[in-house]
Amino acid sequence: MSAPDLRRAAAARALELVEPGMRLGIGTGSTANAFVELLGERVRAGLDLVGVPTSEATHAAATRAGIRLATLEEVPELDLTIDGADEVDDRLRLIKGGGAALLREKIVAFASRRMVVIADAAKRVETLGAFPLPIEVNPFGLAATRRAVEAAILRAGCAGEVALRRTAECAPLLTDGGHHILDACLGRIPDPESLSAALWAVPGVVEHGLFLGIASAAILAADVDGTAEVTLLGSLD
Repeated sequence: MSAPDLRRAAAARALELVEPGMRLGIGTGSTANAFVELLGERVRAGLDLVGVPTSEATHAAATRAGIRLATLEEVPELDLTIDGADEVDDRLRLIKGGGAALLREKIVAFASRRMVVIADAAKRVETLGAFPLPIEVNPFGLAATRRAVEAAILRAGCAGEVALRRTAECAPLLTDGGHHILDACLGRIPDPESLSAALWAVPGVVEHGLFLGIASAAILAADVDGTAEVTLLGSLD
């Protein structure tokens, strides 16, 4: 079974949580895109809700799907956010930001009563860190911020290369908020809470991709003998 099939299976299970009249945070990334497609089908069949997208890309996809959208200024409290993850451990700690939308994703998640992650089971890990940790930073003072980030990583007991994310044209990538992304290739993060605190102490760091204590559940889809088998971490209540 292909990765897109698994993403769609996880998204379909998450769609069962969506109720009429909901104020719904809508995530960013390949699995979130599968959710947007399925949600659009339900909306076109008569489901009424309002969605708050976590990126300009998701805004465009949701608009094409016919989903009614609002901003957090208009709808500051959300019932549920459905989003993907680059890694998730058994304590529902996440690495997010592979799609460079981590700042808006975290703001939307914090505005929600619940955040449910959807992913294929390959994203489940024992220890976070194999996926490079995105760190969103202000362009001003970039070199100084990068040095401070590297020092903070070492203080938190981690080690690895920190690289500026670039576009296909080799220009520094700009997020929807006009910031840059530093990707920290750490291999493993033995204490995500300590690293989170260390990064927050660095002026110039706008946000980082460690989502700790935010997700209430994760819906993970695995290929079992050619069939998508969906498992749950946490609680959907």
